[in-house]
Amino acid sequence: MRYQSTRDKAIGISSAEAIAQGLSRDGGLFVPEYFPALSPDALTKLVGMPYVERAAYIMKMYLDDYTVEELRSFAQAAYGMPVYDDPAVAPMRKVDDDTYCLELWHGPTSAFKDMALQMLPHLLTAALSKTGDEKDVCILVATSGDTGKAALEGFKDVPRTKIMVFYPEDGVSDVQKLQMTTQEGENVGVCAVYGNFDDAQTGVKKIFSDEAMRKELAEKGVFLSSANSINWGRLLPQIVYYVSAYCDLVATGAISQGEEIDFCVPTGNFGNILAGYYAKKMGLPIGRLICASNTNDVLTQFIETGVYDRNRPFNTTISPSMDILISSNLERLLYDVSGGDDELIASYMRELSEKGEYKVSDAVFKEIQSVFRCGSCSDDKTMKTIRAVYDTYGYLIDTHTAVAFSVLEELREKDGQRWKTVVVSTASPYKFCDSVLDALGGDTNADGLDLIDRLEEKSGTKAPLPLKSLRGKTVRFKQAVQKENMPDVVTQFLS
Repeated sequence: MRYQSTRDKAIGISSAEAIAQGLSRDGGLFVPEYFPALSPDALTKLVGMPYVERAAYIMKMYLDDYTVEELRSFAQAAYGMPVYDDPAVAPMRKVDDDTYCLELWHGPTSAFKDMALQMLPHLLTAALSKTGDEKDVCILVATSGDTGKAALEGFKDVPRTKIMVFYPEDGVSDVQKLQMTTQEGENVGVCAVYGNFDDAQTGVKKIFSDEAMRKELAEKGVFLSSANSINWGRLLPQIVYYVSAYCDLVATGAISQGEEIDFCVPTGNFGNILAGYYAKKMGLPIGRLICASNTNDVLTQFIETGVYDRNRPFNTTISPSMDILISSNLERLLYDVSGGDDELIASYMRELSEKGEYKVSDAVFKEIQSVFRCGSCSDDKTMKTIRAVYDTYGYLIDTHTAVAFSVLEELREKDGQRWKTVVVSTASPYKFCDSVLDALGGDTNADGLDLIDRLEEKSGTKAPLPLKSLRGKTVRFKQAVQKENMPDVVTQFLS
């Protein structure tokens, strides 16, 4: 299978090349030239498989220059115990007869980004060998909180790689910040950026498009790649857990094979929900995909109006991983629903860069509305939802998952009916223990690690071991820079 750029479909490269490059040189994102079909027979076969086998099966459909044996070994290394603390890897939790929660936070950093970033290092290092590239790779990451730590953990001490993570100085939780700044490994770097996530993401993209800098690094035997969801090797493993969730529902008798089910996804950069869309394109019986936003509701307004407008105030919320106004992966969706119109997509992206907004065609808008529903949620509603879900079901959720629960219930009330839905749970509540504890009425007058202990006592639940083990770790990275100085940080890191 070949991979095309969303801004120039004349570009055609192998999957290994797409994973190694991360971002197309024209600024576009790599997409597969077609979506392989997931037949009913294949789905039946997948129902009886463990997660590792499901992952190898689905990824092989897209990665024809990797062997099944390679992918199976990568999946075992990425998802086996003790890397994951649950043998199901992505277990399903029944909340009520119509609502299920897909828990994606049982990996080493307690967030859904582990589902992809435990796999990506294996795919990338293999890609270096397959493409014959003798240069080492520097992974650049902009993070709104979870991607950074997951990428650092995944690439820690991986041969022929270095990784530099940029995060917004005041835009992550205390626990998220401590996870990154105490990261171990000889090949890792972490730096705060004054501003918000969009500033960090824009800075990383500018570094990628800097021809002079790429040339300078090439002379040093280094090339740049990405671990953000703009990298196909990061997005592909996320398709797997939608397929796996469906298979688990069939296996338990919650749904019958072929029955459609909706997914409600807390969404910021659009990568997580896009993976669900791609699974639907393959033939997985997904009904609607519900895009749940916090008060940075640029995606909600886009799905409602067909106008993408980032010219608005940026809100710092208690669901910081969704504090994003430029949703990079939306470009991939637009490419698909426009029928692969690369010139149209390039024009939208130019308008976004120059004017901060664009309006899609009526045909594109109609196609998007046929698949997606949406809604947004304030911090106050988020807090009330955490309390309501805990009081009603004894189930503790984080601030991002609560956004999805809130949006889902509002849509059900609007429709006057309930329907079966999987809520995609993206992080352990203990990553945002200050807000979660506050929602439960607990005393939050303490630092992040003491709050973990208090939340355990208040909720009667146990914090993930990787978060509890942060206590006593040394802070290694304290640098903070303006976004204009990010290239200098990279240069110094690689010198």
